[in-house]
Amino acid sequence: MQRTIAISWLLAVLMALAGTASAQAPATQAWPQRPVRIIVPFGAGGANDVVVRIVAARLTDVLGQQAVVDNRTGAGGLIGTEIAAKAAPDGYTLLGTATPHVIFPHLQKKMPYDTLKDFAPIMQVGGQPYAITAHPTLGVTSLKDLIAAARKQPGVINYASSGNGGAQHMFAALFAHMAKIDIVHVPYKDSGLLRADLLGGQVKLGCLGIASIINQHKAGQLRILAVTSAKRSRELPDIPAVAETVPGYDASLWSGFLAPRGTPAAIIERIHRDVAKILQSKETNDAYERVGTYVVSTDPQTFGKFVEAEYAKWGNVARAIKLQIN
Repeated sequence: MQRTIAISWLLAVLMALAGTASAQAPATQAWPQRPVRIIVPFGAGGANDVVVRIVAARLTDVLGQQAVVDNRTGAGGLIGTEIAAKAAPDGYTLLGTATPHVIFPHLQKKMPYDTLKDFAPIMQVGGQPYAITAHPTLGVTSLKDLIAAARKQPGVINYASSGNGGAQHMFAALFAHMAKIDIVHVPYKDSGLLRADLLGGQVKLGCLGIASIINQHKAGQLRILAVTSAKRSRELPDIPAVAETVPGYDASLWSGFLAPRGTPAAIIERIHRDVAKILQSKETNDAYERVGTYVVSTDPQTFGKFVEAEYAKWGNVARAIKLQIN
């Protein structure tokens, strides 16, 4: 009898402990239980948006929950990034961002979030040069032609971008600064509007992600004069790098995932592991190649150090060209 009571008591204790452990188990074990939102703080169809959507489409299958891309544009990426920074750190809101993330803080007197402290790095997922691109009616066929035309007509040639302080603006401004030419910046609200006007010839010059205009270049609707990476692009080997005409120039777009600071490490590791597998697939590599992007897959620690280095680099550039928005 006593033995039966003892066994019953032991079973009761074990069940109670199991219940407590279950109650205390981190929510990460059940994540995700609903759709995961990936905020892209730039326009739909832009270079970063295209890359994030390639990954998100495949992440939906891996997670068993939909990975929803949410474009929150405006203020060069500040609006969408602020939304992500202030979201609950529960793994259900991620930021799919790019180089402008570390550019914009140097152009603002006040920021509604801390670029480095308010986000937890997950990984870089891609890289690509931008393309200095002209409408055929501008009448230039090379970067040397463009520089010569700008020097003959200082302040006459306009170049458009998706907004003040974005990668398109900064990459072109750095080129103009290093080439010692005077071309006038025309900011748009997002990449989609700019691309439409560039295709229509309303604006004649821009510096856009290869992913967003490579098809128009191949069709002869636009003309890529040079790519912004230090070396030629693998996807466009016949197009020179800006550095071949303007020595020392180098500006490329990276794409990566961040989470609000405080997101559980287990969730970050899960996302990193799943996305890393996606990036290894031939399907993803082929999709990247079609849009002029190359795969880069890093761990959270490496990506965090990279973001810090890029932050310092673009701060130096902003000061060198004396650029500030407000």
